[in-house]
This record gives sequence, C-alpha cells and structure tokens, in this order.
Amino acid sequence: MVILSPSLSLFTSNHFLVPPNLCFREQNRTLVQQSKCRVEQILEPCSKPNLHNGFCRRELLLFGVSSPLLTVLPSSGSLAEGDVKMASFSDEINCYSYLYPVELPSKKVIFKWVESRKPERYSSAAPLSPDARLRIVSERVDIIDNLIISITIGPPNSKIIKSPDKSTWTAKEVADSVLADKSALRVTSTQRMAESSVLDAHTSEIDGQPYWNFEYLVRKAPTKTAQESNSYRHYVASTTERDGYLYSINASTLNKQWTILGPILKKTADSFHLLPPTENYVPPFKDPWRFW
Repeated sequence: MVILSPSLSLFTSNHFLVPPNLCFREQNRTLVQQSKCRVEQILEPCSKPNLHNGFCRRELLLFGVSSPLLTVLPSSGSLAEGDVKMASFSDEINCYSYLYPVELPSKKVIFKWVESRKPERYSSAAPLSPDARLRIVSERVDIIDNLIISITIGPPNSKIIKSPDKSTWTAKEVADSVLADKSALRVTSTQRMAESSVLDAHTSEIDGQPYWNFEYLVRKAPTKTAQESNSYRHYVASTTERDGYLYSINASTLNKQWTILGPILKKTADSFHLLPPTENYVPPFKDPWRFW
C-alpha cells in the first residue's frame, strides 16, 4: 500500500491501492531522443509490461480498479488558457504528432506518464478486435490520475463507410466506423457500437486534410444482455485518413473526472496531426506478414 501526496495528483485518497505486480521508479523529467520517437518521460516501468498480468492489462486502468477510493476535487470551472504545460510526442514510424499534458502549475500537479506501448508498425501492433483490423500502435498511461492516450490505425469499416471519397464522410460515420472495430470482445459490430455513446461529432481541417473529431462515453458492459455498469470512461478523439487507413487518437479518463481533465484532453486531441512521411515511415499495408 502506497501513500500519495495530494500535490502529486488531481484526484487524491488516503490510500491508493497498487496491485503487487506493479512497481515504478521515480525519475527526474528527462528528454529522451530516440531514432523512432521523441518522448518526455516522467516515470518508466521497472520491468517490461505483461499484457496479461501487468499494468498494461487495459481493463485495470480503463475502469479504475482504485476508483472507489478516489475523491474528485471540486472544480473551479474551466482551466485558464495557458495553465497546462504540454510536451510534444512524435512517432517517425507512423508519422504523426500530438501534445500531451505534463504539468498543471496552478494545482501543483505533475502528470506521471508511462509508455505502456512504444510506437511500432501496424503489422506488429496489438489488435483491438478479433479480426485485428484496428490496432494500437502506441499508448501512454497515467495510472495515478487514470488517463490514457492511445493511437490506433485501421481501415474504414465498409459496412458503415461505403464511399471511397473521404470528402463525403461525416464525422458521425467515421466515429461509428472506429467504434465498431474498437472492442477486444467477440461480439458483433452492432453490439460494439451499443457499448459506446457518441456525444458530439464534427469535422475540422489541418493543412487541407480533414480531421473528424468526436466525443463519446464507453460503459463497461459490452452487450445488451450483460449486466448494466455504472463505470464509464469519457473519451475525446480525432481521426484522419492516409493510405486508405484511419489514424485516430483517443484520450480518456473516468467520466467523474471529466470536468477537470476533459479540457486538457481536448487540447491533446486537437493537437493530433499527421507528419510528412520520411524514410522511417512504414505504411500500414507494407509487409502485413511481418510481426516484429
């Protein structure tokens, strides 16, 4: 059992339960330049994540194992512009970039990010559904404040997006296409969509490229026959298209924390954009047989 200082997190409790197989090593914030990605690290895992037993088991964070112990601080309204300090992340393998929060000076909060999935090519990335269409190519988590930022790549769902002309696609169609493939459970696309509720969808442009932005809730119970759940995650996402594939950023936290963290995560989603391909770029369709 670990006692957390209130100054380390927006959401505090007297005791924060950490599973026995989780361990972290504090680091001074350093800027790490790697050949494939650039990332400012605050924490790093002391051992390689295990998809079945370690903290990379997404269910542990998605619906907050420790959430009953968390007390949300009263919100003083939206955060002042410029209050959040952001760092830049770039992935040269898949050629995209986004900003993520590292500090809230006014609340004396430093976000504790861990790279749960380092950037990798589409062919070797972890699938989000049994058909392996939609895959996570990178992901970072803050397990203390229950935040997840993930990047997924996958082809459009042909049952929802029927036209090859992306200028005719609506934000709601793109949102439904992404969410229909976003489930690790063996259920139908319709059942996966029923798991999620789209709250808002709109289209924007960056350098003439369309970006479909949407906000949605995901409940724990994935099907109509499953028991209803009171656990929700609140997501904000931005999706764009390149080489016939949808590139999406999804930033989320528990719904009860959205009042404080939602405006911050929206900045992250709005900053997501594709980068011009370089010699290190690996298109999703290249070497589909390769898994390393």
